[in-house]
Amino acid sequence: MKRKILKFVFAVLAFQTFISVVSAGNPQIDSGDTAWLIVATAMVMLMIPGVGFFYGGMVRKKNALSTIMLVFATLALISIQWVLYGYSLAFGSDIGGYIGSLEYLGLMGVGMEPVGTVPHLLFMMFQGMFAIITVTLIVGGIVERIKFSSWLVLSLLWATLVYDPVAHWVWGGGWLASLGALDFAGGTVVHVNSGISAMAIVLVLGARKGFGKEPMEPHNIPLTVLGAVLLWFGWFGFNAGSALAADGIAANAFVTTNTASAAAALVWMILSWHHRAPSVLGIATGAIAGLVAITPAAGFVTPLASILIGAGAGIFCYYALLFRTRKKIDESLDVWAVHGVGGTWGAIATGIFASVGASGILYGNPAQLGIQIVSVGATWIYAFVVSYILAKVVDKVMGLRVKVEEEDVGLDISQHGEYAYA
Repeated sequence: MKRKILKFVFAVLAFQTFISVVSAGNPQIDSGDTAWLIVATAMVMLMIPGVGFFYGGMVRKKNALSTIMLVFATLALISIQWVLYGYSLAFGSDIGGYIGSLEYLGLMGVGMEPVGTVPHLLFMMFQGMFAIITVTLIVGGIVERIKFSSWLVLSLLWATLVYDPVAHWVWGGGWLASLGALDFAGGTVVHVNSGISAMAIVLVLGARKGFGKEPMEPHNIPLTVLGAVLLWFGWFGFNAGSALAADGIAANAFVTTNTASAAAALVWMILSWHHRAPSVLGIATGAIAGLVAITPAAGFVTPLASILIGAGAGIFCYYALLFRTRKKIDESLDVWAVHGVGGTWGAIATGIFASVGASGILYGNPAQLGIQIVSVGATWIYAFVVSYILAKVVDKVMGLRVKVEEEDVGLDISQHGEYAYA
């Protein structure tokens, strides 16, 4: 009897071992990971209206609705672009290290099969939210004078010719991935990409009428703070969700995200206090700068390192904003200073402080810092050059700016026939 029991136990153990070996070679969908990524995807989507509120409160009252509309329309437009061909260009089979193939055109072949431990469709949707929010970030640089129809065309071209290739370079098996570039959740792909592109488009678009001569104060700072809070909340999905699993790496990214944002907010508040007063707009902007900077590093660094990364973002982004102001460049809501400079610092800092699942220069891998610098430099050059050309083309074909009288009356009424405030 005992022998039969022992044989049965051994048989069960052998079967379990066999199943484990088979499962290791054939990834299975994990319900916990899937549930977490569904929530994280929804959290990232919430960031998009957060961007609209954040920017909408910083413009003049006559342009509040227009600003929110630019963001909301982009959500709809890039959602369709991503499903039709954007995902395929970013994550299709590699072509020369530069771009993906069209194997996933119209989501052909993208179904419920696992990618890692989550359904392929869910991975596609999660990445789609990153594509959408990257395009919406550019809005902050060009508000209060861009023609709505021109933005729709430009944003579609930009997503196709700038975002999709850079996403492929880093996350889709392209040349930067082969080089070993680290970008946990989008320092180069999202923030450097959007920040540098916003500056390039502004140089074509030109300054707002009266810039530097007329007051252009934020009309609703509480609305901006609401947007910042939605962004901070959604960023937990943005960064922790990028682990693609409900595991320790996600938990680490969750903690580092909050810590870096808090550090940057405090530093920005202190700097603004030193110059004038502890600004509410400043502390909100500082929090976003910290979130930007920790994004590429979130899963690779410790919470203590994230304090240094956040504090650095508060300093670098604050003084980048002052530099832009001194140079009298009308990049309206400082996408370049916060996202371009913050993303650059975060990507480089990853090469310095990485110690979780990867090593930076402080942990015996000096080559990683060089790789990060190459990654940042390539994104700066490519994003700026292509964005500038696209803006020039759209301006030549259909005009980027609204008419002077339309700018005077405000884009809410001239572009959309509605007022934000009755």
